[in-house]
Amino acid sequence: LAGNEHGDPIHQLEYRISRLEGVLRLNKMITESGGKIFATNGKKADFDGTVEKCKEAGGSIATPKSPGENDAILYFVKYFNTYAYLGIKQSLIPGRFQLLNGAQLSYTNWYPNEPSGKGEE
Repeated sequence: LAGNEHGDPIHQLEYRISRLEGVLRLNKMITESGGKIFATNGKKADFDGTVEKCKEAGGSIATPKSPGENDAILYFVKYFNTYAYLGIKQSLIPGRFQLLNGAQLSYTNWYPNEPSGKGEE
C-alpha cells in the first residue's frame, strides 16, 4: 500500500496516520482510551501554558471522564514521574471542583478526604 502512489487517498492517509501513531507510542508521546488520543511533549509547563499548547494542537487539556481516561493520564504521570494538569478548577464553593467551562464533573476518582485543594487530590 505504501508504494502505491495511485491508490485510494483515504487508505494512504490511514496508513500514514497509523505509522505516525506507532512512532509516537514508541516514544511514549501518546496513548489512547475510548477513542480519544492523549498526548504530551513531556516538557514541564505552567497550567496556562499547558492549556494554550493543547489549543494550538487542536485539542484540549485532559479531563478524565472515565476510569480508562484516568488511566491514560496516569500512564504519563508514571512514565515521566511528574504530575499532570487536568481541565478542572476549584469552584466558588471551597473544596468543590468543576470543568474549566463551569460545568459539573461527571467523573471523579479522588483519594480519601480529597479534594482538599492542596495538590494531592
